[in-house]
Amino acid sequence: MHKKYLLFLSVIACSFLIGVSSCCKNSPKTIMPGTVWLDTDGNPINAHGGGIMLHDGVYYWYGEYKGDSTYYRDDIGVGWRAEAGGVSCYSSEDLVNWRFEAVVLPPDTQNMHSDLHPSQIIERPKVIYNDKTKKFVMWVHIDSPNYEKAHVGVAVGDSPTGLFTYSGSFKPNGADSRDQTVFKDDDGRAYHIHSSEWNKTLYIGLLNDDYTQHTGDYTRNFIGQYREAPAVFKHDGKYYLISSGCTGWDPNTAQCAVADSMLGEWTVIGNPCRGKDAEKTYYAQSTFVLPIGGKNGQIIAMFDRWNKSDLDDSRYVWLPLTFVDGKPVIEWCDQWNLEEN
Repeated sequence: MHKKYLLFLSVIACSFLIGVSSCCKNSPKTIMPGTVWLDTDGNPINAHGGGIMLHDGVYYWYGEYKGDSTYYRDDIGVGWRAEAGGVSCYSSEDLVNWRFEAVVLPPDTQNMHSDLHPSQIIERPKVIYNDKTKKFVMWVHIDSPNYEKAHVGVAVGDSPTGLFTYSGSFKPNGADSRDQTVFKDDDGRAYHIHSSEWNKTLYIGLLNDDYTQHTGDYTRNFIGQYREAPAVFKHDGKYYLISSGCTGWDPNTAQCAVADSMLGEWTVIGNPCRGKDAEKTYYAQSTFVLPIGGKNGQIIAMFDRWNKSDLDDSRYVWLPLTFVDGKPVIEWCDQWNLEEN
């Protein structure tokens, strides 16, 4: 083969390797979406429907601790269930290697009438830190086995990894509450976002100063659109909300909306996912979006890939979220790297 042609091929190859995106590299900070993710003890991470809080340089991942036995109930719409094992907490300094800390909101195995009994629903826990009270506040979807109770529960902790004290559950602003999240803004105000009216409408309500109750200031959004699994983040002064449709454990098309204020009005800007299987959200469902900042301004979009017949084996799909022409874009990566900040 001619030497000039070999040189040309070498240049092309080098250019390709230099230009490869973080989706294709491998390093100690590699994330592989949809695979079994082990904690530092070698056990599969059990933190479904979760969210992440950064406190004093450490990330804390809170999620549903699902029992290892999945069963089917024909008296509820979603059918498949696993015993509620409470809320787990994992910690990490690099978002890749996670240490199991504890079940910080354990189930109440003694009282069958307790919100926290394993037969009940304990889903989508989120924790935020209150700078005024120095408390860690957890909001979590609490429900009956048939999903008719539709409450939100609140628990408070003195440390991110210690036991949280459960305060009870209620219907915020008198409205039912199912899939939910909380969002703490730059000014210290916090908001509760929850599917309501049998998932037909998404409510957003301002919380009080200690983050344990609603103030009564709230808005009804996406009326009649049946959205759930809300995940909120802020970027360049605007608020973004990613949600899913309502198809039980089965995947559907994600939707993103943008607003200038948390209470709205919200404008739908379409599906943020791109490429193959984008219309199925890569066979996953939104749970949280984590801006990690740093020099590269990376943002992680977090999803759950539900395995409805074996819920304990549901996988985590974490993908990089970027902005293209001012809109959030999420593309599939078999593996990708968290950049050094």
